[in-house]
Amino acid sequence: DANAALELVKEFDETAVVIVKHNNPCGVAIGDMPVEAYVRARETDPVSAFGGVIACNRNVDLAMAKEITSTFVEVLIAPSFSEEALAELQRKKDLRLLAVGALESAQRDALDMKKIVGGILVQDRDLGSLHEMGELSMPSERQPTDYEYQACDFAWKVCKHVKSNAIVFATQTQTVGIGAGQMSRVDSVKLAQMKANLPIKGCVMASDAFFPFRDGIDAAAGAGITAVIQPGGSIRDKEIIQAVDEHKMAMIMTGMRHFRH
Repeated sequence: DANAALELVKEFDETAVVIVKHNNPCGVAIGDMPVEAYVRARETDPVSAFGGVIACNRNVDLAMAKEITSTFVEVLIAPSFSEEALAELQRKKDLRLLAVGALESAQRDALDMKKIVGGILVQDRDLGSLHEMGELSMPSERQPTDYEYQACDFAWKVCKHVKSNAIVFATQTQTVGIGAGQMSRVDSVKLAQMKANLPIKGCVMASDAFFPFRDGIDAAAGAGITAVIQPGGSIRDKEIIQAVDEHKMAMIMTGMRHFRH
């Protein structure tokens, strides 16, 4: 969990906080200050955040430390901690603190290794980000607004680290609902809607792989989603685009899936 949280928080140049439970993020946010990012991340799913593993990509100060000690947290990871923050955090005897120093770029390691029966699988790491994918496809009649594009960028970064089938509802600064690990994509959409602790209307949706049917789009539109980012590549892409247009949504196709297992 600590490694999963650290790998996700490294995706962001902005001040960011990630909360992870059972190797899946249950809240991610950016903010001007660490405490602001933490409070936003926790708002996504306060129940799941209880007893979670937290990673921050900035020095933890006293303001954030006081928020951390107001609830139960298992592990807190950050480049460093101020003296005042340490004094506050050490009051929590069961809280484990990991000071990891300057964070390396998420792009540093090109290979990923998975232990399997009888050996090790070595594969290319998923390093895809919107800024490195070249020209994106935007096949919808309505193009995403600047806000929707930035929100899609945020959601796409998070979606990479959610177990497939992965769906992320988000604003420009925080996750709103996360649907992880369902066997059908539409169920992940429904789970993200069910888990949302914040208003969904006006949010965007990221999907780690293509939509095999339009039901996921219809469910998202019904929940209030206005823009979608997904890889595309389904034999029913035309049907998916038609559904997006019917709902007056915008859509970005990346041409690359995440599909974390």
